[in-house]
Parts: sequence; C-alpha cells; structure tokens
Amino acid sequence: MNTASAIEAFLEMMSAERGASRNTLEAYRRDLEDAHRSLAGKAGLADADSADLAWLMERIAAEGFAATTQARKLSALRQFFRFLYAEGLRGDDPTGTAESPKKPRSLPGVLSEAETGRLLDRAAVEASAPPPGLSREAAVRLHALVEVLYATGLRVSELVGLPVSVALRDERFFVVRGKGNKERMVPLSGKAREAMGAWLAVRSTDAACADSPFLFPARSDTGFLPRQVFARDLKALAVRAGLPASAVSPHVLRHAFASHLLQNGADLRAVQMLLGHSDISTTQIYTHVLEERLMKLVNEHHPLAD
Repeated sequence: MNTASAIEAFLEMMSAERGASRNTLEAYRRDLEDAHRSLAGKAGLADADSADLAWLMERIAAEGFAATTQARKLSALRQFFRFLYAEGLRGDDPTGTAESPKKPRSLPGVLSEAETGRLLDRAAVEASAPPPGLSREAAVRLHALVEVLYATGLRVSELVGLPVSVALRDERFFVVRGKGNKERMVPLSGKAREAMGAWLAVRSTDAACADSPFLFPARSDTGFLPRQVFARDLKALAVRAGLPASAVSPHVLRHAFASHLLQNGADLRAVQMLLGHSDISTTQIYTHVLEERLMKLVNEHHPLAD
C-alpha cells in the first residue's frame, strides 16, 4: 500500500469529517511521516504489523521523548490505522494491542492572582504610555490580547483568529468556534471589552487593517496575528512586569483563568464548558485546586476542626 497516499486520504477525512484545525493536521502529518521514515527498512507504515509498531514505540521511548509526546504519536497511529480499517484498506488494526505510555496528569505552571494582576496592570500602563521600542499600536493590541485571554480562557489559536465582529458588538458574551468545529459561549469582562474598544480605535487608523475580517489582522498566511508573535510579545511583557519569561505563556494564562475560577468557587463542569474540553477528564487536572479549596473550607468552618 502506498503510505503517502494513505496519509493524504486520512488527513482529508480528518479535515472534512472531523473539522481538524490546520495545526492539528500538520501535527498528524509530522507524526505519521516520521513513523513512516523510521519504518523505511521494514514494511513501511501503511503495511506495518503489531510487531513493527511495538518496535517503533520502543524506539521513540529510547530516543527520550516525554510520555506525553509518546502518547500523542501513538494516538496519531491509532487514528490512522482505524481509518484504514474502516475504509477497507486493511483487514486489521495493528494498534489494538499497543499500550499507551503512562503520562502524568500534571498542571502546568500557573500564575497567582497577584502575578496575573501585575501582568495586566503593566499591559494597561504600556497601552497608555508605550515603553521605548514598542509602538502604540503594538502596546494597545497586546493589552487587548492579554485582557481577552485572561477573561475568556481561549486557546491561543482561538484568540488570535477572533473575528472583528466580537469587538464591534461590545457584548458580555460571544460564541467561539473551537476544536472539532464545536461552538461554545465565553464571557467578556468589562476590562476586556474596554481594551478591545481601545484596540478597535487604533486598528481603524490603519488602512491595511480596515477591511480585515479578523480582530487582530496581520500580514501573514492566515491573515491574522501568528500565535508565535503573541507568545513572544507576552514573554517580553512578563519581563517588563518583573516576572520570569519562562513562567508566562498564552497556555499558562489559559490555565490561570481556570484555576482562579475554581479557587473562587466555580464549578468544575462550568470550567470544562468555558475551556471547551469535550471530556471532563481533561479538566480534572484542576482537581487539586478543588481539594485545596474544600480543605480550607473544612478547616475554617467545621466545628471540630483544629
């Protein structure tokens, strides 16, 4: 079987039937093509058997990949072979006996509420008085990005690709289309709406941005701000706010959004909906936050607590 053709057919299915994003499709392609190259001396990926795949996973582990990366690569293989089986291109699924590597359910570094406040305050100050080397346009845009991210908990790809209509409506909630083309409703704080309004005013003065359908337009292949650019600008902002660059990223701010909600009494199921997790088990990495809150509640209010 021609592996290259099989991979292309699989990616077409993932795009058309499951609404996989461009980034997801690129990740699948990398993992499958890497696996095919590793099996070049054997049957090739599309014709691999369970022994070939066991050898492949052992090799991936021996190369020092993290358990999370190993699990992602195995997931790509499983979906690929399930597709071949469903399409009648293979009579079996060789991943059926493959064991998933154990990966820790750990929570990424999370900013405290005080640290998040410092970051947001610094962004607000710079939007009014940009520091040397930072244009007013870039400062106002960064302030809007940070405020919206912390107010909504959006994935970075969802944030940078927001339509301009979200800001033009100036409403407390809006609908975002996330993974798997699924829609969910997310809230907007008053500060986030104010920051977006300020950005709209600056954005309207740039003729190149005026006709863009995106809230954060850019001269890029997608037409909107690359997530890597935002991540870089966010780390630079963190340093200017007195925080370690390594401790701040768009993903960390998304987790801060969820953790701070739970710390202040939000329900785990509500946070699941706001984050766009299809499975509650994904949201359960925050269970320790709930445990800490419950322990504090018992210690402070139970009549027999020491």
